Amino acid sequence: MKLNAYGWNQIHEANWEKINDGFKMKKCVPGRVTLEHKRMYRVVTEEGEWLSVCSGALEYEADERRDFPAVGDWIAVEKMPGEERGIVHAILPRTSLFSRKVAGLAIVEQIIATNIDIVFLVMSMNQDFSARRLERYLVAAYDSGANPVIVLTKKDVCDNPSHYIEEAQNIALGADIFAVSNVTGEGIEELIDLLKDGKTAALLGSSGVGKSSLANAICGNETMAVQDIRRDDDKGRHTTTHRELIKIPSGGVLIDTPGMREFQLWDNSDSLESGFKDVETFANACKFNDCQHGNEPGCAVQEALATGTLHTDRYSSYLKLQKELAFLERKIDQAAHTAERNKWKKITKTMRMHPSKKK
Repeated sequence: MKLNAYGWNQIHEANWEKINDGFKMKKCVPGRVTLEHKRMYRVVTEEGEWLSVCSGALEYEADERRDFPAVGDWIAVEKMPGEERGIVHAILPRTSLFSRKVAGLAIVEQIIATNIDIVFLVMSMNQDFSARRLERYLVAAYDSGANPVIVLTKKDVCDNPSHYIEEAQNIALGADIFAVSNVTGEGIEELIDLLKDGKTAALLGSSGVGKSSLANAICGNETMAVQDIRRDDDKGRHTTTHRELIKIPSGGVLIDTPGMREFQLWDNSDSLESGFKDVETFANACKFNDCQHGNEPGCAVQEALATGTLHTDRYSSYLKLQKELAFLERKIDQAAHTAERNKWKKITKTMRMHPSKKK
């Protein structure tokens, strides 16, 4: 099989040339991670598909989640002699990375997908549509380095699609929006066209929005299992239970992800202004550069709120995310300090156990 069908391009080729030195690397071939399960990876190469694990050196040098492979990664993998298995020796530089904070209280990053060109932010046009959730998705998408595209599903059963399209337009501020039906196929061809030329897209959305049905519609077959949504509240049941990279017959690659009811941002403070360009525009128009947007004279934000040009709920969401990211940044700094301390403890312990130290 040709790696071009899985998104290999000149950028990845150049990155491969940079790392492909030394005896160990010469035994490796490039491959792409299509599935991850408990530190085991399904990897596609031009020589076939192998179930692979990280080398001891790669695991030893890893300090955080980003140091391990994830779905979408291009890697240097060595085939084990006589087996359809491989050893991952290196991860090629990533062109993009989409992640979130894991659900719950733990301050840990969860990588959704890497090396993606487009993030399809999927929301259904029913009572489960959430403007606030979409804002979070957009901030994370801008931070990932990929291009966000909003996909509104269930058009065939929606009485007023224009209402949801307008809601998304008020939040997206320039991002492309597509209203589609997985049943009738309306809008699907437009999405497929975006993936030509070997593009990679990731599907992101909560349970029941139709991600698996959308993946099937794009791929043209029953690739992913689907379930009906609950009739009482339009909320869905989990169908996809893992992240998986799928090659599209018409060209391009799709990464399906499990539904996420809770989406907490991960260190995305630099991209907050990209997701809230309207708020930032008003803030930059204030009379004073250090305006706190309270009772200061000449505050453009307060004027916009008073006239209704800026909606109160959107500004409240902006402040909430700002506070959330500031709290997370403090926690990450503490966690990084602890990780660095533990790293040097491990190195010191290893040196003490080295044979040369026992003589």
